[in-house]
Amino acid sequence: MFEIINDLLRDLIFVFDRLDWVGVLDILLVTLIFFSILRLLRDTQAVVLLRGVLLLIALISLLTSLEVLPAFSWLVRTTLPALLLSIPVIFAPEIRRALERLGRAGAILDGGRSSSSGSQDIMDTVSAVVSAAARLSQRKHGALITIQRLDSLNEYVETGVRMDARVTPELLIQVFYPNTPLHDGAVIISDNHLVAAACVMPLSSSGVLSRSPERQMGLRHRAALGISEVTDAVAVVVSEETGAISVVHGGRMIRRLNPERLENILRALFRPYQPKRGLRGFLGRLFPNLAAGPEQEE
Repeated sequence: MFEIINDLLRDLIFVFDRLDWVGVLDILLVTLIFFSILRLLRDTQAVVLLRGVLLLIALISLLTSLEVLPAFSWLVRTTLPALLLSIPVIFAPEIRRALERLGRAGAILDGGRSSSSGSQDIMDTVSAVVSAAARLSQRKHGALITIQRLDSLNEYVETGVRMDARVTPELLIQVFYPNTPLHDGAVIISDNHLVAAACVMPLSSSGVLSRSPERQMGLRHRAALGISEVTDAVAVVVSEETGAISVVHGGRMIRRLNPERLENILRALFRPYQPKRGLRGFLGRLFPNLAAGPEQEE
């Protein structure tokens, strides 16, 4: 036992004696890569798949190290390349999401130089959404309002009915009036226009729903979480059962909002964009959840 400990200490001393700033940088880069992968996959079904793949690889490595199983070792060596090639297929949505987020983080965003008139237009849109949400909440009419930010929502616009109308509280209230042709699905607002209604949003694959009160929510809340997980859009949800107002962004949901607080949150999210410089700004765009604001509230 003491010999094992002594060997381990000698190995550690050997490593640290030869560690320079290049080695430290190498370790930090590897750590950052693993942190980024785990951060992107957190609270998704991919975590379960990744756990299974790692367990399978560890088991295969253990079994192939046994010389008493030559036939099994041959089979593993033959099929392992195919298993490795299947990993990109299994994790295709997560890989695509990671690459899109990386592209957004490194891009130079011309939208950040918005004019004062454009800023006023988005604030008028925010006021219209808040007014409509407050009135829909009083009447307990369910609603899902999705507001586009940097990521395009065109693929979801195509699933709904084109409108291309100016955003007003009256229009939003009419769209979500019960039993009308457009009340199911979401409306999408882009460039201060209501682009489409009755749009189909992706449902959330987050594991958060299975271990929190949100698991009892309806399809509107799951769709709001889903679109916020795959894009940087902001979703405002009005519960049909309770009339409670929620806002969702970056996979996080803030619930039971009054109109004043909803307006403050939306104004903060849509204020004129001022890109942060340096490493902090890059990481903020790469991991929007880190700066997404408060955690889910009960």
